[in-house]
Amino acid sequence: MEYAAPFLILAVCFAVLAKSADLFVDSAVGIAKKFSVPKMIIGIFLVGLATTAPELAVSMMSAVRGNPELALGNAIGSVICDDGLAMAAAALFTAGTISIIPAVLKTAGVVLIAVDILAFLFILPDNTLGRVEGGILLACFGLYTLFIIKTGKKTTDALIPDAEIKDIEQDIKGKPIHVLVVMFLLGLTGIIGSSHFIIESAVKIAEMFHIPETVIALTLIALGTSIPEVATCIIAARKGHGEIAVGNIIGADILNICWVAGASAVANPLTVGRKEIIFMFPAMFVIVGAMLLMIRTGYRLKRIHGFMLLSLYIVYIILTIFFFPPGSGALPTP
Repeated sequence: MEYAAPFLILAVCFAVLAKSADLFVDSAVGIAKKFSVPKMIIGIFLVGLATTAPELAVSMMSAVRGNPELALGNAIGSVICDDGLAMAAAALFTAGTISIIPAVLKTAGVVLIAVDILAFLFILPDNTLGRVEGGILLACFGLYTLFIIKTGKKTTDALIPDAEIKDIEQDIKGKPIHVLVVMFLLGLTGIIGSSHFIIESAVKIAEMFHIPETVIALTLIALGTSIPEVATCIIAARKGHGEIAVGNIIGADILNICWVAGASAVANPLTVGRKEIIFMFPAMFVIVGAMLLMIRTGYRLKRIHGFMLLSLYIVYIILTIFFFPPGSGALPTP
């Protein structure tokens, strides 16, 4: 029972985190609409919060609490999970093939590769993603957001989930401003509270099995915080909107590097072990590169691509266990 408790707490907290994030985003969009914020800004605001609120909350709190391994591992692991699991789910659950809008690859795809490499180059010399580097990544996020606002309609439509905005508008229809404020505060409290216990449980698991905290973040935490993306991809694919799911996943990948890792590094420099860095960044490059190459071929994502991406994700998990078996981490301090 002693070993099961942290995993049980982790599972409950992930459920609370996902629900709190939904409540937070719904109320935030509702408040924005009350103040007549343009729909374009609301759409980008929704993308940024809805897809990365769980990752941002866990990574930011980890950084502030002095657990940089959890912060960076969660950001990188979420990219791997999004492409290896969520993107695979979109391909596997769609009725046919998913047509990819070329403009998405020519813009968001290129930006994704660039920020992945930039983050790796920042952390490679001294194993640390510092405040200045984090600030640069945040600046990249700002420039990317401005680009999306000013870019062509096809790219914008692919990266802003119009259907999700309509669903949220339906959920908040008729709710007065004071109710939306209460929803916002409840969602924010749930995000902060669940993130605290997720970090506590993750550290406990790392100590119990003597595994580096980075590895727990790359696997368990990244999977838990990415569950909303996986669920969204499955629902979108089953409804015949797979291309929207693909655009959102690529956008979420960029946000995980620029927004989640960048903001966490600004809060507190992220120093991670050399072995973990040399493992997680190449793993991310392989899975992201494979995903982009697959959707570049004919600008279609097929079911076979889904199987291939899922296989890569399973291999990644196996290699993680192989390179970081129980007992490979530092023993807890008495």
